[in-house]
Amino acid sequence: MLKLNGITRRYGGTAALDGLDFTVPDDTYVSLLGASGSGKTTLLRLIAGFEEPDAGEIVLGGERLDGKPPHRRDIGFVFQNFALFPHLSVQENVAFGLKHRETGAIASGSELTDRVAAALDLVGLTGFGHRGVGEISGGQKQRVALARTLVTEPRLVLLDEPLGALDANLRARMCDELRAIRERLKVSFLHVTGSETEALTMGDMVAVLAQGRIAQAAESTMLFHQPQNPAAARHLNAWNLLAGTVTGGALQTPVGRLPLPRPLADGTPAQLAVRFDQIDVAEPGAVPPGQDHFTARYLTGEFNGPTTLSFFRADDGELIQVVDHMSNPRLPDLEEGKTYALHFSPEAALLYEGAA
Repeated sequence: MLKLNGITRRYGGTAALDGLDFTVPDDTYVSLLGASGSGKTTLLRLIAGFEEPDAGEIVLGGERLDGKPPHRRDIGFVFQNFALFPHLSVQENVAFGLKHRETGAIASGSELTDRVAAALDLVGLTGFGHRGVGEISGGQKQRVALARTLVTEPRLVLLDEPLGALDANLRARMCDELRAIRERLKVSFLHVTGSETEALTMGDMVAVLAQGRIAQAAESTMLFHQPQNPAAARHLNAWNLLAGTVTGGALQTPVGRLPLPRPLADGTPAQLAVRFDQIDVAEPGAVPPGQDHFTARYLTGEFNGPTTLSFFRADDGELIQVVDHMSNPRLPDLEEGKTYALHFSPEAALLYEGAA
């Protein structure tokens, strides 16, 4: 188990990580989701030992790691750009860590050959060992980088946006392969990404990194359905957030007064969150009974195959998004520039106390 306790890392006057606490359980695939510049790669570099925290401690399997050099941490790192040696063959790249590590180095012989072959077989590259790095595809380079990491049998594998350089089809296939490899090895993977879809697909657990701390860490389905705070909801790119102030038992927002799921004192700043796929659209005045609603002007739609994403603009300029699933369409034909009532079940709204 990896435990990060009170990790802080500053660059000048800016805190990339600010008292971060985080746990990666044993035998788990963990996705770390964060926006660009949120400190995701910094966190990986601290765990790997390429940088040291200004405060806090890093513990793996009960052993304190901060202060130890990278090669003594027994942690594997798969870089976004693969970081392969272009002058070496696939086999030589995979063997490099075994041949040059500080303790237990294997310079040559059948053990080296067998372990490299086993690592290549694990990632589906049997028969590719003799090829040069320039002779293989991007997806194969990704597999070589993974094999080079796994052959040393690390206690933890860190993956820094490992699918970012791959095309969409290959990315989807590598998602399945990475999960299958991890399950066979029973080693924890910590996978950093800026894509909420990738994070939810890959992670047994997903952690959201925002403002230098973990906003929420939970099983992927629970995180998607029940984000605990606005930061988690915002990073999932699936929730509309409507901010306002409690007045007379309702939330006064720029889009109008909206009922509260639970009572809050007048004057309390709060936000309502409603998921994109839980909002329906109707003509003004035709809202079904028992539904909360507000009005907004339809801008345009975006067809994504199995879904359509519709964009609305509220009177205050707030952009509202609505998802319609093509297998079970529920929205009427929408006319650009026309104002509609956007309505939702009161049970669909989540309430967060505090300012936006």
